Amino acid sequence: MSKDDTVTLYRPVGPNELAKLRENEFKRWPARLPDQPIFYPVTNEQYAAEIAERWNVKDSGYGAVTRFEVRAAFMDRYPIQKVGGAHHTEWWVPAEELEALNDEIVGLIEVIREFRAEP
Repeated sequence: MSKDDTVTLYRPVGPNELAKLRENEFKRWPARLPDQPIFYPVTNEQYAAEIAERWNVKDSGYGAVTRFEVRAAFMDRYPIQKVGGAHHTEWWVPAEELEALNDEIVGLIEVIREFRAEP
């Protein structure tokens, strides 16, 4: 499979979601909670880092940026949503379609950046 066959997605996570990823051996995203109807990976590292550093660290003292590849043909069904500035773009995957997305992940989900609260 060539790089052209996949799309790179990013997702900011806090410690709880990271622990669940670890339990899944970094192969699958955990199911959404009942009050989380959408799984929203973002399109770029910059936006994911902003969320991880500003929101996850504020909420829990820790935030990380993950990166993963998904088959492009699967992601084509989801239009990119612009939710703020030019780089604030993400996909909205309904929670009931998360298992299908998990089946389309190529390789492992990687932690590429980490942020911690200042002591």
